[in-house]
Amino acid sequence: MLVTSLNLKFKRVKINSAVKIFFILLCAFYYALCALPIRAECAATDYDCQIRELQKEVDARTEAHEKNKLSLAAYEKELSRIANTLTLLAGKLKATEKEIFQREVDLATQKELLEVRIRDLYKKSRNSSPLFLLLSSRSAGEFTQQLGLRRAAANEDLRIINLLSKDISRLETDKTNFKKSQVSLAALQKKVDSQASFLRQEVQKTESFFSQIAAKQKDLLALKSGGFSTSVGDVPPADDPASRPDYNPGFSPAFAVFSFGAPHRKGMSQYGAYGRAKAGQSAEDILRAYYGNIEIKKDYSTAINIRVTGYGTVDIETYVKRIYEMPSSWGDSGGFEALKAQAVAARSYALAYTNNGSGSICATESCQVYKPANKGGKWDEAVNATRGWVLIAGGKPFSAWYASTAGGYTFSYSHNGHTTPGLWDTAKGREGWTSEAYEKTAGSPWFYKAWYRLRSGGSYGRSHPWLTETEFSDVVNALLIYKGNSSEVSHLSSLDAGISDTWSMAKVKEEAARYGGPVGKINSVEQVYSNDGYTKIVYLETDKGRKEFSGEDFKYMYNLRAPGAIGIKSSLFDIRRK
Repeated sequence: MLVTSLNLKFKRVKINSAVKIFFILLCAFYYALCALPIRAECAATDYDCQIRELQKEVDARTEAHEKNKLSLAAYEKELSRIANTLTLLAGKLKATEKEIFQREVDLATQKELLEVRIRDLYKKSRNSSPLFLLLSSRSAGEFTQQLGLRRAAANEDLRIINLLSKDISRLETDKTNFKKSQVSLAALQKKVDSQASFLRQEVQKTESFFSQIAAKQKDLLALKSGGFSTSVGDVPPADDPASRPDYNPGFSPAFAVFSFGAPHRKGMSQYGAYGRAKAGQSAEDILRAYYGNIEIKKDYSTAINIRVTGYGTVDIETYVKRIYEMPSSWGDSGGFEALKAQAVAARSYALAYTNNGSGSICATESCQVYKPANKGGKWDEAVNATRGWVLIAGGKPFSAWYASTAGGYTFSYSHNGHTTPGLWDTAKGREGWTSEAYEKTAGSPWFYKAWYRLRSGGSYGRSHPWLTETEFSDVVNALLIYKGNSSEVSHLSSLDAGISDTWSMAKVKEEAARYGGPVGKINSVEQVYSNDGYTKIVYLETDKGRKEFSGEDFKYMYNLRAPGAIGIKSSLFDIRRK
């Protein structure tokens, strides 16, 4: 097959244009590939290097997974990122496959040209000798010119043959490397998919495991932190000498946390109402102090029936006479107005709870303590004296919350569009909080108390709420861990709670070293109280320096980690060291 100079020139231009377009596309591909989140510095065309780096990430996270199953979620996220990267890389390789195919098509034409060039060069070398050229030339100048042209053509043929040979060789190398990359990519993709599948199963197992621990921890916190509703009438007086700040535990230094009030601190304080009544306030004064500027309707219908779970139905006034939420004896010691305020609150709460009698109400402290017999005495008198009195908000009975003791500060809450005030429950505001709170003057045993018994009376064998320095330091070290990495909370339960995966004191000390510990000595304690009734900051001077915690975090971890049933009932608390 013979090719003319014109055709050869045309095809050469066509091939060069295709090569230029190919290199432009290849550069764009390499630039995009380099933008992928590959950790190591791999050459843009070195797919094996990039795959190896992804493999390293997979292996590294496998090791992290085995060491710490709590990081499974983060590991799954990273595997997802790697899988996405592999998908992008696979797409880029697919594009490269198409480009290699196009190069093969283009080079097929060039191979034909190469064969033609080689045959033509061979023929010329055999049939065109310098002697023949000399004899056929008309002059020396023509001979020299023809000889130069033939040498130039031969050199150009050799150059083109050499370029085409190199292109063909590079193509074969690229094809070989590309096939290797495809195999490596497929193997790694399979491994990532397998690990992701395994990981999802592990996450499910781990979440199930920790959800069980979380449920147990929630129960523990409910027992120790005051997660219950109670009143004076249902629970015996809590004036335990061991719970007082002057108790001597027999060792020093000793640490205890005293709660101001318990539990929810919203609505009327029963002991506060008693103190206000003894100070001369009327039932209306008491109600407005705790519930704000609310309507006190005094002629509400008494023909409404209340359905009590387990006890049938009674009219609203009989229902209130059977509420055991405040001692009748208070009526004989200056607290009759408090009994009246309590009767109005109980009546309002029941009507709001049952939607004016259309629903039912429980007979326990979760609602209001009800017994199937009139309480009698001063309580009956107070109910009769306030017959038909109901707190109204938004045209409906207001849900009048109340509890034994709020600790000197009562939180606000809202119902039917009305919001109760947040107040320091003293005659002098915050200035009289610890000395002249109405609850304290009324003699509430819960105003300032350290708690170490469960509601059932159980104490895990402890006879007081005081901790040794070692026990208190253990709580502080748990706090340091929690503050530094809250995901470790599943390991920080009380050692008495019987919750699996709980760390020992030694392990807590070891882990606390990562977060500024471990603390071994506490030299002093200081609290900062907010203006709205809670402990804001706790400062501890320790052998590892000054430590600062929010009051919320301290209460949470103290109730979770402190031994036995020792706990904090209120967000307003005080830490004592002696």
